[in-house]
Amino acid sequence: MNDQVLIVEFGSQVTQLIARRVREAGVYCEIVPFNKIDGMIEAFNPRAIILSGGPASVLDIDTPRVPESVFAQGVPLLGICYGQQTMTDHLGGKIENADHREFGRAFLDIKAECALFDGVWSVGERHQVWMSHGDTVTAIPEGFTAVGTSENAPFAAIADEDRQYYGVQFHPEVVHTPDGAKLLGNFVHKIAGCSGDWTMAAFMETKIAEVRDQVKDGRVICGLSGGVDSSVVAALLHEAIGEQLVCVLVDTGLLRHGEADQVIDHFRSHYNIPLRLADAGEKFLSKLDGVTDPEQKRKIIGATFIDVFEEEAKAVGGADFLAQGTLYPDVIESVSFHGGPSATIKSHHNVGGLPERMNMDLVEPLRELFKDEVRDLGRELGLPEALVGRHPFPGPGLAIRLPGEITVEKIDILRQADRIYLEEIRNAGLYDAIWQAFAVLLPVRTVGVMGDERTYEFVCALRAVTSTDGMTADYYPFDHDFLGRVTNRIINEVRGINRVVYDTTSKPPGTIEWE
Repeated sequence: MNDQVLIVEFGSQVTQLIARRVREAGVYCEIVPFNKIDGMIEAFNPRAIILSGGPASVLDIDTPRVPESVFAQGVPLLGICYGQQTMTDHLGGKIENADHREFGRAFLDIKAECALFDGVWSVGERHQVWMSHGDTVTAIPEGFTAVGTSENAPFAAIADEDRQYYGVQFHPEVVHTPDGAKLLGNFVHKIAGCSGDWTMAAFMETKIAEVRDQVKDGRVICGLSGGVDSSVVAALLHEAIGEQLVCVLVDTGLLRHGEADQVIDHFRSHYNIPLRLADAGEKFLSKLDGVTDPEQKRKIIGATFIDVFEEEAKAVGGADFLAQGTLYPDVIESVSFHGGPSATIKSHHNVGGLPERMNMDLVEPLRELFKDEVRDLGRELGLPEALVGRHPFPGPGLAIRLPGEITVEKIDILRQADRIYLEEIRNAGLYDAIWQAFAVLLPVRTVGVMGDERTYEFVCALRAVTSTDGMTADYYPFDHDFLGRVTNRIINEVRGINRVVYDTTSKPPGTIEWE
Protein backbone atom coordinates (compact mmCIF):
# COMPACT_ATOMS: atom_id res chain seq x y z
CA MET A 1 0.00 0.00 0.00
CA ASN A 2 1.18 3.52 -0.80
CA ASP A 3 1.96 5.97 1.99
CA GLN A 4 -1.18 7.90 2.88
CA VAL A 5 -1.95 11.29 4.41
CA LEU A 6 -5.22 12.13 6.14
CA ILE A 7 -6.69 15.64 5.94
CA VAL A 8 -9.13 16.54 8.71
CA GLU A 9 -11.74 19.00 7.49
CA PHE A 10 -13.03 21.88 9.58
CA GLY A 11 -15.05 23.59 6.86
CA SER A 12 -12.55 25.63 4.86
CA GLN A 13 -13.62 26.33 1.29
CA VAL A 14 -10.05 25.55 0.14
CA THR A 15 -9.58 22.23 1.93
CA GLN A 16 -9.68 20.46 -1.43
CA LEU A 17 -6.62 22.46 -2.47
CA ILE A 18 -4.63 20.87 0.37
CA ALA A 19 -5.45 17.48 -1.10
CA ARG A 20 -4.48 18.66 -4.57
CA ARG A 21 -1.06 19.86 -3.37
CA VAL A 22 -0.39 16.62 -1.46
CA ARG A 23 -1.30 14.49 -4.46
CA GLU A 24 0.83 16.69 -6.70
CA ALA A 25 3.70 15.69 -4.39
CA GLY A 26 3.01 12.06 -5.32
CA VAL A 27 1.33 11.14 -2.03
CA TYR A 28 -2.18 9.73 -1.80
CA CYS A 29 -4.50 11.50 0.63
CA GLU A 30 -8.13 11.69 1.62
CA ILE A 31 -10.29 14.30 3.34
CA VAL A 32 -12.54 13.37 6.27
CA PRO A 33 -14.77 15.66 8.39
CA PHE A 34 -13.50 16.12 11.95
CA ASN A 35 -16.59 14.45 13.41
CA LYS A 36 -16.28 11.31 11.28
CA ILE A 37 -12.60 10.56 11.82
CA ASP A 38 -12.79 8.22 14.84
CA GLY A 39 -14.44 5.47 12.84
CA MET A 40 -11.81 5.28 10.12
CA ILE A 41 -8.46 6.68 11.26
CA GLU A 42 -6.89 3.39 12.37
CA ALA A 43 -7.98 1.54 9.24
CA PHE A 44 -6.60 4.35 7.07
CA ASN A 45 -3.26 4.17 8.88
CA PRO A 46 -1.96 7.61 7.87
CA ARG A 47 1.72 8.48 7.78
CA ALA A 48 0.78 12.08 8.64
CA ILE A 49 -2.28 14.19 9.41
CA ILE A 50 -3.14 17.71 8.24
CA LEU A 51 -5.76 19.85 10.00
CA SER A 52 -7.56 22.18 7.57
CA GLY A 53 -8.71 25.74 8.03
CA GLY A 54 -12.31 26.64 8.75
CA PRO A 55 -14.74 29.54 9.30
CA ALA A 56 -15.41 28.91 13.02
CA SER A 57 -13.73 30.32 16.13
CA VAL A 58 -12.32 28.12 18.86
CA LEU A 59 -13.46 30.84 21.27
CA ASP A 60 -17.10 29.96 20.62
CA ILE A 61 -18.97 27.11 22.26
CA ASP A 62 -19.76 23.99 20.22
CA THR A 63 -17.44 24.83 17.34
CA PRO A 64 -15.31 22.04 15.78
CA ARG A 65 -12.40 20.68 17.80
CA VAL A 66 -9.53 18.43 16.82
CA PRO A 67 -10.35 14.86 17.96
CA GLU A 68 -8.10 13.21 20.54
CA SER A 69 -7.66 10.26 18.17
CA VAL A 70 -5.55 12.49 15.92
CA PHE A 71 -2.85 12.80 18.59
CA ALA A 72 -3.09 9.14 19.53
CA GLN A 73 -1.67 8.09 16.14
CA GLY A 74 1.81 9.33 16.96
CA VAL A 75 2.35 10.67 13.43
CA PRO A 76 3.49 14.12 12.19
CA LEU A 77 0.78 16.77 12.40
CA LEU A 78 0.33 20.03 10.50
CA GLY A 79 -2.37 22.53 11.50
CA ILE A 80 -3.36 25.19 8.96
CA CYS A 81 -5.15 28.39 10.08
CA TYR A 82 -8.11 27.11 12.15
CA GLY A 83 -6.28 23.79 12.27
CA GLN A 84 -3.36 25.51 14.00
CA GLN A 85 -5.70 27.20 16.45
CA THR A 86 -7.64 24.10 17.48
CA MET A 87 -4.37 22.14 17.82
CA THR A 88 -2.91 24.93 19.97
CA ASP A 89 -6.05 25.10 22.10
CA HIS A 90 -6.10 21.33 22.61
CA LEU A 91 -2.45 21.22 23.67
CA GLY A 92 -2.73 24.03 26.24
CA GLY A 93 -1.98 27.18 24.26
CA LYS A 94 -4.13 30.30 24.09
CA ILE A 95 -6.29 31.85 21.34
CA GLU A 96 -7.72 35.37 21.39
CA ASN A 97 -9.58 37.69 19.07
CA ALA A 98 -6.96 39.50 17.03
CA ASP A 99 -6.62 43.24 17.54
CA HIS A 100 -5.93 43.49 13.83
CA ARG A 101 -7.36 40.76 11.63
CA GLU A 102 -5.42 39.51 8.61
CA PHE A 103 -7.26 38.71 5.40
CA GLY A 104 -5.32 38.50 2.18
CA ARG A 105 -1.67 39.05 1.37
CA ALA A 106 0.74 39.23 4.31
CA PHE A 107 4.46 38.76 4.90
CA LEU A 108 6.09 36.15 7.11
CA ASP A 109 9.39 36.84 8.86
CA ILE A 110 11.40 33.65 9.40
CA LYS A 111 12.64 33.62 13.00
CA ALA A 112 14.05 30.10 13.42
CA GLU A 113 14.94 27.03 11.44
CA CYS A 114 12.53 24.11 11.26
CA ALA A 115 12.03 21.03 9.09
CA LEU A 116 8.97 22.57 7.46
CA PHE A 117 11.09 25.38 6.00
CA ASP A 118 14.14 23.23 5.11
CA GLY A 119 15.53 24.21 1.72
CA VAL A 120 12.69 26.68 1.14
CA TRP A 121 13.01 29.53 3.65
CA SER A 122 15.95 30.66 5.79
CA VAL A 123 16.20 32.61 9.03
CA GLY A 124 16.05 36.37 8.47
CA GLU A 125 14.11 36.18 5.22
CA ARG A 126 10.65 37.62 4.57
CA HIS A 127 8.15 35.81 2.34
CA GLN A 128 4.66 36.45 1.03
CA VAL A 129 1.87 34.30 2.44
CA TRP A 130 -1.93 34.35 2.36
CA MET A 131 -3.80 34.94 5.61
CA SER A 132 -7.49 34.57 6.48
CA HIS A 133 -8.14 34.83 10.22
CA GLY A 134 -9.88 36.95 12.84
CA ASP A 135 -8.47 35.06 15.85
CA THR A 136 -4.81 34.56 16.60
CA VAL A 137 -2.56 32.40 18.76
CA THR A 138 -1.26 34.46 21.70
CA ALA A 139 0.45 31.70 23.70
CA ILE A 140 1.89 28.46 22.38
CA PRO A 141 1.83 25.06 24.11
CA GLU A 142 4.85 23.67 25.91
CA GLY A 143 7.43 22.23 23.53
CA PHE A 144 6.62 24.60 20.66
CA THR A 145 8.81 27.37 19.26
CA ALA A 146 7.77 30.38 17.20
CA VAL A 147 9.52 29.97 13.84
CA GLY A 148 7.65 32.65 11.87
CA THR A 149 5.84 35.90 12.64
CA SER A 150 3.75 38.38 10.69
CA GLU A 151 2.81 41.96 11.49
CA ASN A 152 -0.37 40.90 13.30
CA ALA A 153 0.38 37.28 14.25
CA PRO A 154 3.29 36.72 16.68
CA PHE A 155 2.93 32.95 16.24
CA ALA A 156 2.20 32.77 12.53
CA ALA A 157 4.30 29.59 12.30
CA ILE A 158 5.14 27.30 15.20
CA ALA A 159 6.97 23.98 15.52
CA ASP A 160 7.52 21.19 18.02
CA GLU A 161 10.31 19.26 16.31
CA ASP A 162 10.40 16.47 18.91
CA ARG A 163 6.78 15.46 18.29
CA GLN A 164 6.84 16.67 14.67
CA TYR A 165 3.88 18.97 15.26
CA TYR A 166 3.67 22.12 13.14
CA GLY A 167 1.17 24.94 12.87
CA VAL A 168 0.86 27.82 10.40
CA GLN A 169 -1.64 30.66 10.50
CA PHE A 170 -1.39 31.19 6.75
CA HIS A 171 -2.66 28.98 3.91
CA PRO A 172 0.18 27.15 2.10
CA GLU A 173 -2.29 25.41 -0.23
CA VAL A 174 -3.32 28.54 -2.17
CA VAL A 175 -1.32 30.00 -5.04
CA HIS A 176 -1.11 33.33 -3.18
CA THR A 177 1.46 31.66 -0.90
CA PRO A 178 4.06 31.18 -3.66
CA ASP A 179 6.18 28.62 -1.78
CA GLY A 180 3.26 26.86 -0.12
CA ALA A 181 3.40 23.71 -2.26
CA LYS A 182 7.09 23.31 -1.33
CA LEU A 183 6.24 23.55 2.37
CA LEU A 184 3.58 20.86 2.01
CA GLY A 185 6.10 18.80 0.06
CA ASN A 186 8.54 19.12 2.95
CA PHE A 187 5.86 17.99 5.37
CA VAL A 188 4.85 14.84 3.51
CA HIS A 189 8.33 13.86 2.28
CA LYS A 190 11.00 15.10 4.69
CA ILE A 191 8.96 15.11 7.90
CA ALA A 192 6.47 12.26 7.36
CA GLY A 193 8.82 10.20 5.20
CA CYS A 194 6.26 9.48 2.47
CA SER A 195 7.92 8.05 -0.62
CA GLY A 196 5.89 9.97 -3.21
CA ASP A 197 5.32 6.88 -5.34
CA TRP A 198 1.60 7.41 -5.92
CA THR A 199 1.21 7.52 -9.72
CA MET A 200 -1.74 7.29 -12.05
CA ALA A 201 -0.35 4.12 -13.61
CA ALA A 202 -0.29 2.47 -10.19
CA PHE A 203 -3.77 3.77 -9.44
CA MET A 204 -5.08 2.30 -12.71
CA GLU A 205 -3.72 -1.16 -11.98
CA THR A 206 -5.10 -1.05 -8.43
CA LYS A 207 -8.55 0.01 -9.63
CA ILE A 208 -8.70 -2.65 -12.33
CA ALA A 209 -7.95 -5.28 -9.70
CA GLU A 210 -10.51 -3.80 -7.30
CA VAL A 211 -13.24 -3.74 -9.96
CA ARG A 212 -12.58 -7.38 -10.84
CA ASP A 213 -12.72 -8.31 -7.18
CA GLN A 214 -15.96 -6.39 -6.62
CA VAL A 215 -17.81 -7.47 -9.77
CA LYS A 216 -16.51 -11.05 -10.07
CA ASP A 217 -18.79 -12.68 -12.67
CA GLY A 218 -21.57 -10.08 -12.38
CA ARG A 219 -22.89 -7.79 -15.09
CA VAL A 220 -22.38 -4.01 -15.00
CA ILE A 221 -24.45 -1.28 -16.64
CA CYS A 222 -22.57 1.97 -17.19
CA GLY A 223 -24.23 5.27 -18.03
CA LEU A 224 -22.10 6.60 -20.88
CA SER A 225 -22.70 10.26 -21.72
CA GLY A 226 -19.56 10.78 -23.79
CA GLY A 227 -18.14 13.16 -21.22
CA VAL A 228 -14.71 12.66 -19.71
CA ASP A 229 -15.86 10.98 -16.49
CA SER A 230 -18.19 8.39 -17.99
CA SER A 231 -15.80 7.69 -20.87
CA VAL A 232 -12.93 6.96 -18.49
CA VAL A 233 -15.19 4.77 -16.34
CA ALA A 234 -16.28 2.82 -19.43
CA ALA A 235 -12.71 2.34 -20.65
CA LEU A 236 -11.50 1.23 -17.20
CA LEU A 237 -14.37 -1.22 -16.74
CA HIS A 238 -13.92 -2.60 -20.25
CA GLU A 239 -10.27 -3.22 -19.42
CA ALA A 240 -11.24 -4.91 -16.15
CA ILE A 241 -14.29 -7.04 -17.03
CA GLY A 242 -14.65 -6.99 -20.83
CA GLU A 243 -17.99 -8.39 -22.06
CA GLN A 244 -19.54 -8.23 -18.60
CA LEU A 245 -19.98 -4.49 -19.28
CA VAL A 246 -22.95 -2.96 -21.08
CA CYS A 247 -22.90 0.80 -21.65
CA VAL A 248 -26.09 2.83 -22.01
CA LEU A 249 -26.29 6.25 -23.61
CA VAL A 250 -29.44 7.96 -22.35
CA ASP A 251 -30.74 10.56 -24.77
CA THR A 252 -32.56 12.81 -22.34
CA GLY A 253 -33.65 15.27 -24.99
CA LEU A 254 -31.30 17.68 -23.25
CA LEU A 255 -28.04 16.78 -25.00
CA ARG A 256 -25.94 19.19 -27.05
CA HIS A 257 -26.06 19.35 -30.82
CA GLY A 258 -25.03 16.02 -32.38
CA GLU A 259 -24.01 14.61 -28.98
CA ALA A 260 -25.67 11.19 -29.25
CA ASP A 261 -24.36 10.48 -32.76
CA GLN A 262 -20.80 11.46 -31.77
CA VAL A 263 -20.78 9.19 -28.71
CA ILE A 264 -22.22 6.22 -30.59
CA ASP A 265 -19.74 6.57 -33.43
CA HIS A 266 -16.77 6.95 -31.11
CA PHE A 267 -17.41 4.00 -28.83
CA ARG A 268 -18.94 1.55 -31.27
CA SER A 269 -16.38 2.21 -34.00
CA HIS A 270 -13.20 2.74 -32.00
CA TYR A 271 -13.55 0.67 -28.84
CA ASN A 272 -16.02 -2.10 -29.66
CA ILE A 273 -17.68 -1.50 -26.29
CA PRO A 274 -21.32 -2.74 -26.21
CA LEU A 275 -23.44 0.40 -26.28
CA ARG A 276 -27.21 0.75 -26.11
CA LEU A 277 -29.09 3.96 -26.94
CA ALA A 278 -32.04 4.72 -24.68
CA ASP A 279 -34.24 7.30 -26.40
CA ALA A 280 -35.85 8.79 -23.31
CA GLY A 281 -36.35 12.40 -24.35
CA GLU A 282 -40.14 12.32 -24.03
CA LYS A 283 -39.92 10.73 -20.59
CA PHE A 284 -37.53 13.38 -19.24
CA LEU A 285 -39.28 16.37 -20.79
CA SER A 286 -42.74 15.27 -19.69
CA LYS A 287 -41.56 15.03 -16.08
CA LEU A 288 -39.90 18.44 -16.34
CA ASP A 289 -42.98 20.07 -17.84
CA GLY A 290 -43.86 23.23 -15.91
CA VAL A 291 -41.00 22.84 -13.40
CA THR A 292 -39.02 26.05 -12.82
CA ASP A 293 -37.12 25.43 -9.58
CA PRO A 294 -33.54 24.44 -10.54
CA GLU A 295 -33.11 22.09 -7.61
CA GLN A 296 -36.36 20.30 -8.40
CA LYS A 297 -35.18 19.88 -11.99
CA ARG A 298 -32.00 18.16 -10.83
CA LYS A 299 -33.88 15.79 -8.55
CA ILE A 300 -36.36 14.88 -11.28
CA ILE A 301 -33.56 14.22 -13.75
CA GLY A 302 -31.61 12.10 -11.25
CA ALA A 303 -34.70 10.00 -10.45
CA THR A 304 -35.57 9.59 -14.13
CA PHE A 305 -32.05 8.37 -14.93
CA ILE A 306 -32.58 5.65 -12.33
CA ASP A 307 -35.89 4.68 -13.97
CA VAL A 308 -34.21 4.42 -17.37
CA PHE A 309 -31.30 2.36 -16.05
CA GLU A 310 -33.78 -0.02 -14.41
CA GLU A 311 -35.54 -0.48 -17.75
CA GLU A 312 -32.26 -1.04 -19.58
CA ALA A 313 -31.11 -3.59 -17.00
CA LYS A 314 -34.28 -5.59 -17.56
CA ALA A 315 -33.84 -5.34 -21.33
CA VAL A 316 -30.40 -7.01 -21.19
CA GLY A 317 -31.51 -9.75 -18.84
CA GLY A 318 -30.61 -8.09 -15.58
CA ALA A 319 -27.55 -6.40 -14.06
CA ASP A 320 -25.81 -6.62 -10.72
CA PHE A 321 -24.04 -3.26 -10.73
CA LEU A 322 -24.52 0.29 -11.96
CA ALA A 323 -21.31 2.19 -12.77
CA GLN A 324 -21.12 5.96 -12.57
CA GLY A 325 -18.47 8.65 -12.67
CA THR A 326 -18.64 9.95 -9.11
CA LEU A 327 -15.57 12.12 -8.47
CA TYR A 328 -13.82 13.01 -5.23
CA PRO A 329 -15.32 16.54 -5.04
CA ASP A 330 -18.78 14.89 -5.14
CA VAL A 331 -17.82 12.65 -2.24
CA ILE A 332 -16.21 15.46 -0.22
CA GLU A 333 -19.23 17.72 -0.54
CA SER A 334 -21.63 14.89 0.27
CA VAL A 335 -19.98 14.01 3.60
CA SER A 336 -19.03 17.50 4.76
CA PHE A 337 -19.60 17.82 8.52
CA HIS A 338 -21.65 20.99 8.12
CA GLY A 339 -23.96 19.45 5.52
CA GLY A 340 -21.89 20.87 2.70
CA PRO A 341 -23.17 22.28 -0.55
CA SER A 342 -23.95 18.79 -1.79
CA ALA A 343 -27.61 19.17 -0.91
CA THR A 344 -27.90 21.50 -3.86
CA ILE A 345 -24.79 21.00 -5.99
CA LYS A 346 -24.76 17.21 -6.25
CA SER A 347 -28.44 16.34 -5.99
CA HIS A 348 -28.49 14.68 -9.42
CA HIS A 349 -25.74 12.27 -8.30
CA ASN A 350 -26.36 9.06 -6.36
CA VAL A 351 -23.33 9.52 -4.12
CA GLY A 352 -25.01 7.93 -1.14
CA GLY A 353 -26.25 4.81 -2.91
CA LEU A 354 -29.10 3.55 -5.10
CA PRO A 355 -32.76 2.90 -4.27
CA GLU A 356 -33.22 -0.54 -2.71
CA ARG A 357 -35.72 -1.54 -5.40
CA MET A 358 -32.94 -1.57 -8.01
CA ASN A 359 -31.20 -4.47 -6.30
CA MET A 360 -27.86 -3.23 -7.70
CA ASP A 361 -24.64 -2.03 -6.16
CA LEU A 362 -22.68 0.98 -7.33
CA VAL A 363 -19.30 0.72 -9.05
CA GLU A 364 -17.50 4.06 -8.70
CA PRO A 365 -13.84 3.64 -9.69
CA LEU A 366 -13.19 7.40 -9.91
CA ARG A 367 -14.49 8.44 -6.52
CA GLU A 368 -10.96 9.11 -5.18
CA LEU A 369 -9.96 11.37 -8.10
CA PHE A 370 -10.19 15.04 -8.94
CA LYS A 371 -11.24 16.05 -12.46
CA ASP A 372 -7.75 16.67 -13.79
CA GLU A 373 -6.64 13.33 -12.34
CA VAL A 374 -9.47 11.64 -14.27
CA ARG A 375 -8.00 13.12 -17.44
CA ASP A 376 -4.60 11.67 -16.52
CA LEU A 377 -6.20 8.27 -15.96
CA GLY A 378 -7.85 8.51 -19.37
CA ARG A 379 -4.45 9.05 -20.94
CA GLU A 380 -3.09 6.01 -19.09
CA LEU A 381 -5.96 4.01 -20.56
CA GLY A 382 -5.09 5.20 -24.07
CA LEU A 383 -8.10 7.42 -24.68
CA PRO A 384 -7.51 10.06 -27.38
CA GLU A 385 -6.72 13.61 -26.33
CA ALA A 386 -9.83 14.89 -28.09
CA LEU A 387 -11.92 12.90 -25.64
CA VAL A 388 -9.73 13.37 -22.56
CA GLY A 389 -9.60 17.14 -23.03
CA ARG A 390 -13.30 17.53 -23.68
CA HIS A 391 -15.14 20.22 -21.76
CA PRO A 392 -17.28 18.87 -18.89
CA PHE A 393 -20.96 18.40 -19.64
CA PRO A 394 -23.25 17.85 -16.63
CA GLY A 395 -25.62 14.93 -16.32
CA PRO A 396 -28.71 17.19 -16.28
CA GLY A 397 -27.54 18.52 -19.64
CA LEU A 398 -29.12 21.66 -21.03
CA ALA A 399 -31.74 21.64 -18.27
CA ILE A 400 -29.46 23.57 -15.91
CA ARG A 401 -28.59 26.01 -18.68
CA LEU A 402 -32.26 26.86 -19.11
CA PRO A 403 -33.33 28.78 -15.99
CA GLY A 404 -37.11 28.80 -15.72
CA GLU A 405 -39.54 26.55 -17.55
CA ILE A 406 -38.13 24.04 -20.03
CA THR A 407 -39.79 23.72 -23.44
CA VAL A 408 -38.79 22.01 -26.67
CA GLU A 409 -38.64 25.41 -28.39
CA LYS A 410 -36.22 26.82 -25.79
CA ILE A 411 -34.05 23.68 -25.92
CA ASP A 412 -33.74 24.02 -29.71
CA ILE A 413 -32.82 27.70 -29.43
CA LEU A 414 -30.19 27.03 -26.76
CA ARG A 415 -28.76 24.02 -28.61
CA GLN A 416 -28.16 26.13 -31.73
CA ALA A 417 -26.57 28.99 -29.81
CA ASP A 418 -24.34 26.59 -27.88
CA ARG A 419 -23.22 24.90 -31.12
CA ILE A 420 -22.23 28.23 -32.69
CA TYR A 421 -20.38 29.33 -29.55
CA LEU A 422 -18.29 26.15 -29.36
CA GLU A 423 -17.63 26.23 -33.12
CA GLU A 424 -16.19 29.74 -32.84
CA ILE A 425 -14.07 28.76 -29.82
CA ARG A 426 -12.61 25.86 -31.81
CA ASN A 427 -12.11 28.03 -34.89
CA ALA A 428 -10.15 30.50 -32.77
CA GLY A 429 -7.93 27.72 -31.37
CA LEU A 430 -9.10 28.44 -27.82
CA TYR A 431 -10.87 25.20 -26.90
CA ASP A 432 -7.95 23.65 -25.00
CA ALA A 433 -7.22 26.92 -23.17
CA ILE A 434 -10.71 26.88 -21.64
CA TRP A 435 -11.94 24.48 -18.96
CA GLN A 436 -15.62 24.79 -19.84
CA ALA A 437 -17.69 26.95 -22.16
CA PHE A 438 -21.42 26.97 -22.73
CA ALA A 439 -24.43 29.10 -23.59
CA VAL A 440 -27.36 29.83 -21.27
CA LEU A 441 -30.84 30.90 -22.37
CA LEU A 442 -32.12 33.37 -19.80
CA PRO A 443 -35.82 33.35 -18.84
CA VAL A 444 -36.28 36.97 -19.96
CA ARG A 445 -37.16 38.57 -23.26
CA THR A 446 -36.06 41.98 -24.49
CA VAL A 447 -37.38 44.34 -27.13
CA GLY A 448 -35.05 44.84 -30.05
CA VAL A 449 -35.10 46.07 -33.62
CA MET A 450 -33.68 43.77 -36.29
CA GLY A 451 -33.79 45.43 -39.69
CA ASP A 452 -37.16 47.09 -39.94
CA GLU A 453 -38.84 44.69 -37.55
CA ARG A 454 -39.35 45.04 -33.81
CA THR A 455 -38.56 41.81 -31.98
CA TYR A 456 -39.36 40.44 -28.54
CA GLU A 457 -36.95 37.56 -28.00
CA PHE A 458 -34.68 35.83 -25.47
CA VAL A 459 -31.35 36.91 -24.02
CA CYS A 460 -28.47 34.46 -24.41
CA ALA A 461 -25.62 34.47 -21.88
CA LEU A 462 -22.21 33.01 -22.75
CA ARG A 463 -19.90 31.56 -20.13
CA ALA A 464 -16.29 30.37 -20.40
CA VAL A 465 -13.98 29.63 -17.48
CA THR A 466 -10.44 28.54 -16.79
CA SER A 467 -9.72 26.02 -14.06
CA THR A 468 -7.36 23.22 -13.10
CA ASP A 469 -9.45 20.89 -10.97
CA GLY A 470 -12.96 22.25 -11.43
CA MET A 471 -13.19 23.40 -7.82
CA THR A 472 -12.50 27.08 -8.50
CA ALA A 473 -12.77 28.98 -11.77
CA ASP A 474 -12.12 32.36 -13.36
CA TYR A 475 -13.74 33.72 -16.51
CA TYR A 476 -11.82 33.49 -19.77
CA PRO A 477 -10.80 36.96 -21.10
CA PHE A 478 -12.06 36.84 -24.69
CA ASP A 479 -11.13 39.81 -26.85
CA HIS A 480 -13.89 42.03 -28.24
CA ASP A 481 -13.40 40.82 -31.80
CA PHE A 482 -14.14 37.23 -30.78
CA LEU A 483 -17.23 38.19 -28.78
CA GLY A 484 -18.39 40.31 -31.68
CA ARG A 485 -18.12 37.38 -34.11
CA VAL A 486 -19.99 35.02 -31.81
CA THR A 487 -22.72 37.54 -31.07
CA ASN A 488 -23.17 38.33 -34.76
CA ARG A 489 -23.54 34.66 -35.67
CA ILE A 490 -25.98 33.86 -32.86
CA ILE A 491 -28.19 36.86 -33.61
CA ASN A 492 -28.22 36.15 -37.36
CA GLU A 493 -28.51 32.36 -37.27
CA VAL A 494 -30.67 31.61 -34.24
CA ARG A 495 -34.29 32.71 -34.35
CA GLY A 496 -35.51 33.52 -30.87
CA ILE A 497 -32.45 35.43 -29.57
CA ASN A 498 -31.97 39.17 -30.01
CA ARG A 499 -29.37 39.91 -27.34
CA VAL A 500 -26.14 38.22 -26.19
CA VAL A 501 -24.17 38.93 -22.99
CA TYR A 502 -20.91 37.50 -21.61
CA ASP A 503 -20.68 36.34 -17.99
CA THR A 504 -17.45 37.52 -16.30
CA THR A 505 -18.16 36.00 -12.89
CA SER A 506 -15.41 34.11 -11.08
CA LYS A 507 -16.41 31.12 -8.98
CA PRO A 508 -15.15 30.01 -5.53
CA PRO A 509 -15.24 26.29 -4.72
CA GLY A 510 -18.56 24.86 -5.77
CA THR A 511 -20.49 24.77 -9.00
CA ILE A 512 -19.12 26.33 -12.18
CA GLU A 513 -22.49 25.88 -13.86
CA TRP A 514 -25.00 28.69 -14.17
CA GLU A 515 -27.47 27.61 -11.50
